Amino acid sequence: MAREAHLGGDAAAAAKDKNAEADAMAAADDGGGGGGARPGSGGGEHKLSLVPLIFLIFFEVAGGPYGAEPAVQSAGPLYALLGFLVFPFIWAIPEALVTAELSTAMPGNGGFVLWADRAFGPFPGSLMGTWKYVSGAINGAAFPALCADYLARVAPAVGAGGPRVAAIVAFNVALSFLNYTGLTVVGWTAVGLGIASLSPFLLMSGVALPKIRPRRWGGVARDKDWKLFFNTLFWNLNYWDSVSTMAGEVERPGKTLPKALVAAVSMTSLGYLLPLMAATGAVDVAPEDWGNGFFADAAGMIAGRWLKYWIEVGAVLSSIGLYSATLSSAAFQLLGMADLGLLPRVFAVRAPVFNTPWVSIVVTSAITLGMSFFSFNNIVAAANFLYSLGMLLEFAAFIWLRVKRPDLPRPYRVPARLPGAVALCLVPSAFLVFVMAIAGWKVYAISAAFTAAGAGVYYIMRLCKARGCLRFSDGGGGDEGAAAPAPTPAYQRQGSRNGDV
Repeated sequence: MAREAHLGGDAAAAAKDKNAEADAMAAADDGGGGGGARPGSGGGEHKLSLVPLIFLIFFEVAGGPYGAEPAVQSAGPLYALLGFLVFPFIWAIPEALVTAELSTAMPGNGGFVLWADRAFGPFPGSLMGTWKYVSGAINGAAFPALCADYLARVAPAVGAGGPRVAAIVAFNVALSFLNYTGLTVVGWTAVGLGIASLSPFLLMSGVALPKIRPRRWGGVARDKDWKLFFNTLFWNLNYWDSVSTMAGEVERPGKTLPKALVAAVSMTSLGYLLPLMAATGAVDVAPEDWGNGFFADAAGMIAGRWLKYWIEVGAVLSSIGLYSATLSSAAFQLLGMADLGLLPRVFAVRAPVFNTPWVSIVVTSAITLGMSFFSFNNIVAAANFLYSLGMLLEFAAFIWLRVKRPDLPRPYRVPARLPGAVALCLVPSAFLVFVMAIAGWKVYAISAAFTAAGAGVYYIMRLCKARGCLRFSDGGGGDEGAAAPAPTPAYQRQGSRNGDV
C-alpha cells in the first residue's frame, strides 16, 4: 500500500528509507545488548527508568480507586467486583499488549499518531492526533477543578469566586513547571504521589479484614443503571496507550515498556479490587449510598475519621498525579506530531537545560486551564467518543502492520499469530462500538465537529508547508529548507536523544 507523502514529501522514497532505518533500529533494540547510544544521543540523563514509568502509567489510567464508587451504586457490590475482576482481561490487557508491541517496534514520541501514520499515512495519523489530544485535554481539564473542590472542604473560601480561580491557576502553573523540569522529575514525583494516595486504601483493607462478611459481596442494586456501570468501568480502566507518546524518552523501551505495562496493569487492577472488596464487605449500606467520594465515608466507618481525612487528602494528591501525567502525555504527543511534520516545528522545540518540549507544555497547559472553568457534560461524552474512534483506528493499525510489515522487528511481540491478534482486538472493539452506539445525537454532532476541525487543521498545515509560511520538520529527521541529512525516521531521531533502545 502506497503511503501518502508527509504534507507534500516524497512518499515512495520516504517509506523505503523509513522502513529500512526502522528495521535496523528495532533489530538493535531486540538484540538486548549494551550497544552504544545512537547518533545524536543525549547521553544517559533525562531518561525514564522502570519504576517511575510504572507510576506514570498508573496515573495516566487510574490514580487509585477514586471514582470507582458509581460501579457499586449503579449495579451493586456483586457486579462491581465482577466488573473490576473481568474488565481488565477484556479491555485493559488487550490495550496494554497492543501498546507494548507497537511502542517497542516504533519507540518514538507521538505513539499512536506514529502507528496510524506508519500504517495508513499522514492524514489518518493527523486525525488520530486530533481525536486523542482533544480527549486527553478535556479529561485533563477536570483535575484542576477537582483539586479545588477537595481543597474547598478544608478551606471553604476556595469553593467559589476569586479564591477558586486562583487555586485552579496556581495548580495549573505549578504542575506545568513540574513538567518543564523533565520526565525524570515528573516520574519520581508520581512515585511519591502514588505511594501516598494508595497507602490509606491498603491500611483500610487491612483494618477491614476482621469486619468483612462475604455475603455482602453478593448484593445487587434494586434499579440497575447499566450505562453508568459500563461507563464507570471504561472511564477507570482506559488510556493505557497514553504512555506511548513518551516512548522516545524511555530508557531501553524495548525492555522497559512491556515490564512497566505489566506491572501497571497489575497494580491498577488490584488497586481497584482490594479496596472494593474491603469496603463492600465491611460496611453494610445500600448500593444507592455509593456515590462519588463514598470511599472516604467507608474508611471513616471502618477505622475512624482520621482515615476518612487521609483518603480525602489522597484524592487531592491523586488529582495532582493524574493532571501531571496527562499533561506530559499530551505535550509529548504534540512533539511527536511536529517531528512527523504534521504540526509546525515550534512544537518540537525543547528547553535548553531540561530537554522538555516547553512550547507543547505551555500550549497544552493553557488549553486545559481554559477548559477547567467550564461544565460541559456533552463535550466530556464527546471526548470519550473521540477516544473510542482513536482506539478503533489504533487496533486497525496494529492488525494492518502485522499484515503489511510482518518482517518489522518487534522487540516485544504479542504472543499470537494474525488470527489470534485479530481475536485480541475484537472484544474491546465490540465494546467501543457499544459505547459509541449509546451516545446521543449531541455527542455525535460535537464529535463530528471536532473531527472536521481535525481534518481542517491537517489541510491548513499542508497548505502552510507548501507556501513556506510556517517551518516544519520533513518527517524524516530534518527541517524543511535545511540541507537534507541522511534519511532518518522521526521516531529514531526522537529516541536518539536518550541513548540505547
